[in-house]
Amino acid sequence: MTPARLRELYGDASQHAAAKVISHFDHHCRIFIEHASFLIFATSDGTNLDVSPKGDPAGFVKVETDRTLLIPDRPGNNRIDGLMNILAHPKVALLFLIPSVSETLRVNGTAEVLEERDLCDQFQINGRSPKTVIRVTADEVFTHCGKAPMRARLWKPESWPAERPVATLYEMVRDHSELDVASTDQAYTEQRYRETLY
Repeated sequence: MTPARLRELYGDASQHAAAKVISHFDHHCRIFIEHASFLIFATSDGTNLDVSPKGDPAGFVKVETDRTLLIPDRPGNNRIDGLMNILAHPKVALLFLIPSVSETLRVNGTAEVLEERDLCDQFQINGRSPKTVIRVTADEVFTHCGKAPMRARLWKPESWPAERPVATLYEMVRDHSELDVASTDQAYTEQRYRETLY
């Protein structure tokens, strides 16, 4: 496959698709980010890639300036793959989602990891502050059409599985790691989530 062959197959981007990229957060972007409760965060160490989900109540990402965002890093599994990647190779990509909205917002830029207490304390939930906050300086900002979520019927509850179609988290962890786990019950997983959410 070559770039020329891809263009032959797909043709050129529409005039609107080519021209919609901006380098700042205008009022449309700000409103979108204010209502987004979930985002996908892509990082790289320069060789390998990582993608991780981030979510909180709507508005958890703050627009700091016309070109910068602040994103709290909540407790997880402490692998900190994304944070380590940022230190090695700060280019990142973000995809913001709003439940029920088919379109998404994409941000490509450069990230840094901050630990200043007064900054972290601005993102307290239930009296707990994140250990770090990620600042992203935007290079490209643009909306993405809603075709993929529409094809997936992502926001159509009637299309969702009636029952969980996959094993529980700890059942998969046990099988993948070949280590013992305290329980494989879904109730145990949800209890652990509640205990460690913030």
